[in-house]
Amino acid sequence: MKIITAINSLDNLRCCVIIPTYNNCKTLKSVIDDVLVYTKNVIIVNDGSTDRTPQILKKYSKLILIHLPINKGKGNALRIGFKYAEKLKYKFAITIDSDGQHFPQDIPFFINALENEINKNVLIIGARNMNQDSVPKKSSFGNRFSNFWFWVETGIELQDTQSGFRLYPLLAMKDISFNTTKFEFEIEVIVKAAWKGIYIKNIPIQVLYNKNKQVSHFRPLVDFTRISILNTWLVILTFLYIKPRNIFRKFKIKGIKRFLIEDLLGSYDSPIKKALSVALGIFIGILPFWGFQTVIVIFLAILLKLNKAIAFVFSNISLPPFIPFIIYASYKIGQFALGIDYNYSMEEIINNFEIYKHLKSYIIGSFLFATISSIILGILSYLIFSVFKRNKIIINNG
Repeated sequence: MKIITAINSLDNLRCCVIIPTYNNCKTLKSVIDDVLVYTKNVIIVNDGSTDRTPQILKKYSKLILIHLPINKGKGNALRIGFKYAEKLKYKFAITIDSDGQHFPQDIPFFINALENEINKNVLIIGARNMNQDSVPKKSSFGNRFSNFWFWVETGIELQDTQSGFRLYPLLAMKDISFNTTKFEFEIEVIVKAAWKGIYIKNIPIQVLYNKNKQVSHFRPLVDFTRISILNTWLVILTFLYIKPRNIFRKFKIKGIKRFLIEDLLGSYDSPIKKALSVALGIFIGILPFWGFQTVIVIFLAILLKLNKAIAFVFSNISLPPFIPFIIYASYKIGQFALGIDYNYSMEEIINNFEIYKHLKSYIIGSFLFATISSIILGILSYLIFSVFKRNKIIINNG
């Protein structure tokens, strides 16, 4: 894309460039000058710099300069930049770091990628080549670590989730609430954007690591701890709320019949994969993990690459009306396995049953019951899914 074309596209798309900066006086000027080749719609957020940054920025008085009195973190600087861009009616914002690792010459690639998207609700992250010799090992490891947890939290596989060179859809993100203000914000924003239905994608970009000029403000111990805490919270939200919410939304929109046909019977998964998903759901649903079945079954479904909707639906075998029967069967099987004979009624199970006196029988019985049930229902479901697939092929060919 030619420079003039890129300039026009940036203006037509109502896209600005936000540069957060903190004590990067060695590289700040060259970054700004290179960005100005493509657009004058630049917002610079000086996050309480204590070096020569204020003096450098005096030469760019025609740009939008935001000077924060105290350094509060990159996330805070970006959030302030986003709000200011929204006030100026910008629809998109490209963010670029001021430490010189990014090449402003790559800005046209972001614009080109956005223009090629039919749905403009897209967040584009520049993917760096982390295999270069100049890339620090800690950065390469941190990126792989971040990519893995992003996949767990969203189901989306990306090459680079930590690059600060990005294009944000400001209007699509307007109603998302954020809680972080440091480096971890760049993880929180893409996870919550994905949860909201915004398309997240990578495009390749150049990267330069120059130890002599670049100043990193990332504190390995403190910031890695912050990121780990954030990911822990996001994973909990994923399994307790987001995944079940998405399944229930499908169920609500499609109705029982359509949901069963399209998401359970008619998905593109193979019969064996669907049957294993049923078996997983039954197995976890019967085990005595009351209150945690949803978290466990969805986590295992993602880990084992099974059908999350099917596994979740069948894990609900442990709904309250069925619990007494599950407990009763588990105890009976457990006592049979242990050679114990103790007679009790279903009424005792429901009204006045002292579980701790029979815990060993119950735990052993529940695992045996879960195993037997999952195998039987897994085999039956495999036969059903196979027949359904065969009939579907015949109908489509007919």
